[in-house]
Amino acid sequence: MSDVMIELSGLGKSFGDLEVLRGIDQQVERGEVVCVIGPSGSGKSTLLRCVNLLEEPSAGKVVVDGNELTDPDNDLDGSRRHIGMVFQQFNLFSHLSVLDNLTVAQRKVLGRGKEEAVRIAGENLERVGLSDKADAMPAQLSGGQQQRAGIARALAMNPKVMLFDEPTSALDPELVGDVLGVMRQLADEGMTMLVVTHEMQFAREVADRVLFMDGGGIVEQGKPADVIGNPKEERTRSFLARVLNPTHADAAE
Repeated sequence: MSDVMIELSGLGKSFGDLEVLRGIDQQVERGEVVCVIGPSGSGKSTLLRCVNLLEEPSAGKVVVDGNELTDPDNDLDGSRRHIGMVFQQFNLFSHLSVLDNLTVAQRKVLGRGKEEAVRIAGENLERVGLSDKADAMPAQLSGGQQQRAGIARALAMNPKVMLFDEPTSALDPELVGDVLGVMRQLADEGMTMLVVTHEMQFAREVADRVLFMDGGGIVEQGKPADVIGNPKEERTRSFLARVLNPTHADAAE
């Protein structure tokens, strides 16, 4: 079994004349937590969405757990079953209970029976601290609870890798900690995670590696203590100076 879970080779993405990603070469190892930071418009979310081909790359190759998703003959739906994704917005089905949100894809995509799907849903709601919310409707949950339910729904599909796109950006500050706590737990359990985030303390504490992106490319990468604590590149330094200076909190991008 290869130690590489995600491999990006020469990855590029353009929208018309706008080049959003250019020549990204990157590997994420099995069990590694990689946080991607950078200003708005730097290509972070597009990079993440190219990993499971929610955005089709304009150039390059995407391989996840040995399957090349960019191969025209690849079973894309089959490959995506092993990739969990959590978005900025919670994307729960508003007309379904929390439990039903967690069982519908298990039954329709994975073909699990009702009893098994309910059992696995219950286990994952317990993992995220929502065992008592199984029968609630999404509208009855706080934003943080909805996001944790979204994480539980992704985990119920037994993913090999989890992608997080600014999972706390839509939350009130007091709700952020619970979601980050669940993500810390997943990291401790050895889940391979690629996380686009503006939570620098989380990146500093949890990431094995940090990528700083700007202008569609990776400007700097390395251990959190180096990239966040002692960046080499001027562009990284100026970004972090704005983000980490509390008097410029509105520049956290």
